[in-house]
Amino acid sequence: MQKNEKLDEKRHSLAHVMAASIQEMFPEAKFGVGPVIEDGFYYDVHLSRPLTPEDLQSIESRMRDKVRKNLAFERLDMPIDSASEMFGKMSQDFKVELLHDLKTRGTTAVSDLEDANLVGGNINEVSVYKTGGFIDLCRGPHVKATGEIEPESFRLTRVSGAYWRGNQAREQMQRIYGVAFDTKKELEEYFVRLEEAKKRDHRKLGRELGLFMFHPWAPGAAFWLPNGTTLYNSLANYMRDVLFPAGYVEVKAPLIFNKALWETSGHWAHYRQNMFLIQSEDEQMAVKAMNCPGHMLIFGSEVRSYRDLPLRFHEQTPLHRNEASGVLSGLTRVRQFSQDDAHCFVTREQIGTEVEHLIRLIQRVYGDLSLPFSAKLSTMPDEHLGDEATWQQAEAELKGAMERAGITYAVNEKDGAFYGPKIDFDVTDAIGRKWQCATIQLDYQMPERFGLKYVGADNAEHTPVVIHRAIFGSFERFIAILIEHYAGAFPAWLAPVQAMIIPIADRHADYCRQLQDRLSAAGLRVQIDSSVERMNAKIRAAQMQKIPYMLVVGDREQEQGAVAVRLRSGEDLKTKPVEEFLALANEAISRKN
Repeated sequence: MQKNEKLDEKRHSLAHVMAASIQEMFPEAKFGVGPVIEDGFYYDVHLSRPLTPEDLQSIESRMRDKVRKNLAFERLDMPIDSASEMFGKMSQDFKVELLHDLKTRGTTAVSDLEDANLVGGNINEVSVYKTGGFIDLCRGPHVKATGEIEPESFRLTRVSGAYWRGNQAREQMQRIYGVAFDTKKELEEYFVRLEEAKKRDHRKLGRELGLFMFHPWAPGAAFWLPNGTTLYNSLANYMRDVLFPAGYVEVKAPLIFNKALWETSGHWAHYRQNMFLIQSEDEQMAVKAMNCPGHMLIFGSEVRSYRDLPLRFHEQTPLHRNEASGVLSGLTRVRQFSQDDAHCFVTREQIGTEVEHLIRLIQRVYGDLSLPFSAKLSTMPDEHLGDEATWQQAEAELKGAMERAGITYAVNEKDGAFYGPKIDFDVTDAIGRKWQCATIQLDYQMPERFGLKYVGADNAEHTPVVIHRAIFGSFERFIAILIEHYAGAFPAWLAPVQAMIIPIADRHADYCRQLQDRLSAAGLRVQIDSSVERMNAKIRAAQMQKIPYMLVVGDREQEQGAVAVRLRSGEDLKTKPVEEFLALANEAISRKN
């Protein structure tokens, strides 16, 4: 899906309107930056006191008044020194600091900010925007006038703390968030989705369904409980079932490596701060944060021929990254995780065919999981390794593969990794949220760094190209997505418990155990509810656990060798012979329905 640039202009404009309203209420306010973010905008502001909920209501009311007045956004370009003098007279110290850094150190001085509010091109000139009586340092663009914004299409949502430029030694700011859409109806739909998202929160459902837990003694590392382990293993084995017929081989590399490996790969210089380091005797080592360097060693461990390629290594062993404790969040941001990781070693001539092969795998997997997806091609950044002709050829191969696979894609110009272009895939869940999951990334540099070679048909040595690829991404994060996508009601093939046998009375216990053995032998994951609760309470409990099938057993079912089948939706499928139920369940499981 193409980025909605017009909506972003409205959101960016509303950040200025919000700042103007704050300045009316708090003339002493000093403003930081106000970028567009997903679903809305924020502005960082330094005030003499904390904002209250009543303040937010007042700010929002003033914003609506300004929107209705149809105030124009006027752009003025001026020399950087003039802008600095102007903002100095306005006591806008943070703007003056940005301008000083721009003048003395260039655009990289503000690269840590999401919206630097600076003009590109001529470093001696910047742009400012005037809206009513408010003026702000900004690169734009904006709407022509506030009348383009529907007055009821936005809302301020919350205030949080933020340090200026993310530095804890700097000033404490208040970050004021707002959401905005094209229409009031879309805004209302957003809040409906927000409420639905709360119900689907994987952290809440993970506890209720007995999938996983966390403990402060192992921050950022999930404990997978029996049901969660079954779900995890079902996905892991599903991925193996998809990949092995496609020519993949599974490998397991060590979890801890000497720093020499990471120096060779480049991670020691650029990623060490995110790794867990270990001193063992006189060796400095690091816990594995990614699989690719280990796969390079495996490829280089023996002589390879062009006849061996493509060579596809798959690995699911644990990885560790030293994420800051403040950003850890359920399964979506962890320190320990595993990936459905693979590295495909190919000749340059095989790139297009291999990428098409990978795209078709992605289509199959997301199809099985009822996850629509969109693709983005990220092209050569300004700072890159390798010659431009190689990049152009690689990008052409990726485009051709997507076109042959019949998928449309957006282009993110200059957003590729420094070592190669990539395709990223966003899945859309049941309530319309997008999650970046699969990636296909070309890498010409790491094989060079490790000195990898294969013997070509010309009997000469050549360097392979590596394709980094994942479909789930990390299992942890993908399971969080699936929990929320399905609201915990997994399709039968994924459900940790696929059927719950519910005896009406104690005299049916023996038949239920025989039934469990029979269904388990047929491959179903089955439990018996032997509690003292009444039948209806047992059915409700199974529904709360989102178990696909409830098999009620009474005198009639026992006499007939049958089960009374109920679905978690409440639908009653009546009494069926056991073999008929098995056929029904197996069909749903095989169809991934």
